[in-house]
Amino acid sequence: MRRNVHIQLNSRQQQMLDRIASDGEVRIADLRESFPVTEMTIRRDLEKLEEAGSIKRTFGGAIFVGQDVALKERSVILMEEKMRIGRKAAAFIQPGDSVFIDGGTTTLQVARFLSPGMKITVVTNALNVAAELAAKQIPTMMTGGMLLEATHSLVGPVAAQTLAGMAFDHVFLGATGVNIEHGFSNSNIYEAEIKQIAIRQSAETTIVLDHTKFGAKVLVSFASLSGVQRMVTDRLPEQILYQACMDTGVAVEIAD
Repeated sequence: MRRNVHIQLNSRQQQMLDRIASDGEVRIADLRESFPVTEMTIRRDLEKLEEAGSIKRTFGGAIFVGQDVALKERSVILMEEKMRIGRKAAAFIQPGDSVFIDGGTTTLQVARFLSPGMKITVVTNALNVAAELAAKQIPTMMTGGMLLEATHSLVGPVAAQTLAGMAFDHVFLGATGVNIEHGFSNSNIYEAEIKQIAIRQSAETTIVLDHTKFGAKVLVSFASLSGVQRMVTDRLPEQILYQACMDTGVAVEIAD
């Protein structure tokens, strides 16, 4: 759980925070053009904002997360990129498949790009995904479990037990971060448990995430790079991460 830390910001840091909150994402190069300070100072400012729980640093920049990374806040960040990712990922689902889709703003886009009435069976632990699929008249089962209000996801022993008794052709999971050492990670330990079980019960796992997650490591690692088959994202990772994906057999699919 993210702690809300009260930290006094100076005028420049507050202006940076306002800029990031407004744009959703900002790059260090852009901040250097706006503020007459060194890159090291900007990085220290971003560290302070991250410590306060307002942003998450990424390679070359930062994204706004507010104080609790609520689904409503995240849903407006990088929406165009997430839609492209969702469209690309949904194309891997074929009629007759059994599919698990977990909670998140990018996985929701996978559900949104499925054809109405598609002859598949979907299991999900996400209320918003279930609602989207119900509107499309796609057969859907929910796991049950304890509701996480911030992400509208069901977790805990009931959800875990339900998934452990199922088998899937494909699972589609979101991630808060991906790096070479820790693989794919998530900020909530209960959600990470559900992801781990879904991966074990599936023939193929696809991670859907945008470029701001590259290089990030958050609370819980739920899969190594070699533990999944595919990553669908909106741009290529930096060369060292891309090469690691290639070396471990992860297909990197770019949504255009």
